[in-house]
Amino acid sequence: MNSALVQCPKCRWGLSEGVFNRQDFVSCPSCQTPLEVEIFPAYFRRISPGQNAEALVVEHESSCFFHPEKKATIPCASCGRFLCALCDCELHGQHYCPACLEAGRTKGKIKSIENQRTLHDNIALALAFYPLLMFYITIFTAPAALYVAIRHWNTPRSIVHRTKIRFVLAITMAGLQLAGWAVFFVVLFSHKHG
Repeated sequence: MNSALVQCPKCRWGLSEGVFNRQDFVSCPSCQTPLEVEIFPAYFRRISPGQNAEALVVEHESSCFFHPEKKATIPCASCGRFLCALCDCELHGQHYCPACLEAGRTKGKIKSIENQRTLHDNIALALAFYPLLMFYITIFTAPAALYVAIRHWNTPRSIVHRTKIRFVLAITMAGLQLAGWAVFFVVLFSHKHG
């Protein structure tokens, strides 16, 4: 664990291990505030994936917040609660407790959790298809459909795998609509000048 995650409460300067668990006050290297920092050894312990939770065997070790009989192995990156290997939920290199992971999912507090994605292929297809009901607005929506389909061609389409058929249909329909408008304007201008 990176000791710089422990910060001075006044200036938020990252503290080094030399100021932890001392019997006297130590000044913050940045703001000179006197500090007394006590850190449980579990804060610095690394665990391997799939490691089982250990029983609390040493009197001065910290225990899991959710399982007081188990030895803590790591703190939650969000709330700081100590967690045993059973409660440790790793996400993109960060360790979270189950409560913070659920709060991050439901309230959007953890930005790296994807609950949903914008389905750009559906937007492109809707921009190409629905305006056909009122054909005259396709002069605006067809280029928009082409833009969305081409711009988001490589964007992940869904959490569940989907094909690119909607993009292909949107590009085809929008291309036909634009070709129709091009023919319309060519015929219109050839009759005016002919």
